[in-house]
Amino acid sequence: MQPIHQLLARIRWDPEFSRSQFDIGYWDRGAREVVRVRLSEIAWDSGNPSFFDVVDGDGIEHSIPFHRVRKVWRNGVLIWNRDRSFPQP
Repeated sequence: MQPIHQLLARIRWDPEFSRSQFDIGYWDRGAREVVRVRLSEIAWDSGNPSFFDVVDGDGIEHSIPFHRVRKVWRNGVLIWNRDRSFPQP
């Protein structure tokens, strides 16, 4: 499987590939679930290239490290999946 940082770099910098619509699913530690967001709704953290920023439904900004990305969809089709178990409450 391609490392997530390579896939995200390709999405960001490959003009042909990035014409698609992408969604990212990241592990939310508070909600204890994978949260799906549109790539167009995230901001790249210029101070740390291994993070992106996302604003939740309450307007609070969160910095998400790449290692918490679990799934990536392209035009609604799952193209990347980190199959990992998570601790249960």
